[in-house]
Order: sequence, then structure tokens, then C-alpha cells
Amino acid sequence: MSSRFQRLYAAGLARRGVDPKGSKTARLFAAGRDRLVKKLGEEAIEVIIEAVKGDREAVITESADLIYHLVMVWADLGIPPKEIWKEMDRREEARGIAEKL
Repeated sequence: MSSRFQRLYAAGLARRGVDPKGSKTARLFAAGRDRLVKKLGEEAIEVIIEAVKGDREAVITESADLIYHLVMVWADLGIPPKEIWKEMDRREEARGIAEKL
């Protein structure tokens, strides 16, 4: 799974600075961090709404959108996925995989 995040991260970085007319990702980066983070929040809310409704298929679709926007925020901030996995490993070692510190 982590390789998929890495590919998504690399693809996002590759579209930074590309003509926004030809790429939704390039348009997202061109709009700036405020817009990028706002989209992340919107997608999180959409996951919540669909989960409350119990719509499994919509939660899957919205979760994919949420993950995409989260990884684009990482790319914007220069946070490679391996840093996230390192933190996840640290947490798992301290409390177990299913516990939050």
C-alpha cells in the first residue's frame, strides 16, 4: 500500500507548476495551499456525511478523494509518505496499531 501513496505523491509533485488548463492536480496546486487544505476538509466532511448515512459505496468513493487530497497536502508541504509511515511505526511500537497516542 505504501508504494501507492508514494506513486500518488510523486505524480502530484510532477504536476506542480504544470499548465493548470490540462490537469486538475495542477489547478489545485496553482490555487494555493488555502484552497488545497479547504478541499481536504471538504472531502473529510463528505466521508463523514456518507458514513452517517451508511452508504458504503459512497464512503469508498469519498475516502479515495480524501486520501488523494491528503497526499496532495503532504506534497505541498514536502512531507514524503515515508515520514508518515515512520510516525505510524513509532505509534505502533508505543501503543499497538489500533491505539492512538
